[in-house]
Amino acid sequence: MDLPRSFTIRESSHRVINPITGEKLATMGRALRLPAGTTALDLCCGKGELLCTWARDHGVSGVGVDISTVFLDAARERAVELGVADRVAFRHDDAAGFVSDEPVDLVACVGATWIGGGVTGTIELLDRSLRPGGLMLVGEPYWRLAPPDQATVEACYATQDDEWRSLAELVAHFNGLGWDVVEMVLADGDSWDRYVAAQWLNVRRWLDDNPYDELAPELRADLSESQIRYTRYLREYLGWGLFALMKR
Repeated sequence: MDLPRSFTIRESSHRVINPITGEKLATMGRALRLPAGTTALDLCCGKGELLCTWARDHGVSGVGVDISTVFLDAARERAVELGVADRVAFRHDDAAGFVSDEPVDLVACVGATWIGGGVTGTIELLDRSLRPGGLMLVGEPYWRLAPPDQATVEACYATQDDEWRSLAELVAHFNGLGWDVVEMVLADGDSWDRYVAAQWLNVRRWLDDNPYDELAPELRADLSESQIRYTRYLREYLGWGLFALMKR
């Protein structure tokens, strides 16, 4: 159980494995005014930047779960680097269906709602680990502009245009499930660039160092395709947001 190597190659330099910057992640942490001692569960935690930095800055403690051994190794190194290894732990497991042994104050799935088959199922899953009155964090794409054709839809990693909602529709969907949006931090063009364009340099340097690797042809083709897909479609049409929710 692990991520394909192609994923970890593309994101080898990243600390945050989604289209928001560390600064925007810190903005959300400050905005939530978390009391010291807040307990957290982060499903699909990636390299653990949320847990590690919020443990350092806000006294959070908790567990991150991910299937990537490469990302988890980076998360543990980050915890040691920031001096919070006694407050955060990282577990190699499938986040789909994962429920905490004890209810936590904060539960997160930042950009991986496929673990619950979409937003609705992921919120239901996260809620099973959340104490009454706790905070939920969900990261999710949304349409910035309505896609004009199927080519745009597919370039934005969807199969049909209703796979993503507009921002207003997404917030309304949260409301309809019985959750209030109490904070949000949205990706902008620069944070998208720092996520996607940084992948290009990671891949190019890897290709230069590994020209005969069995993955080289796939990643060579993907590098060119990604640049066109991103600049022609994704940067213009697809948004991404981190939303803090509280159950009514």
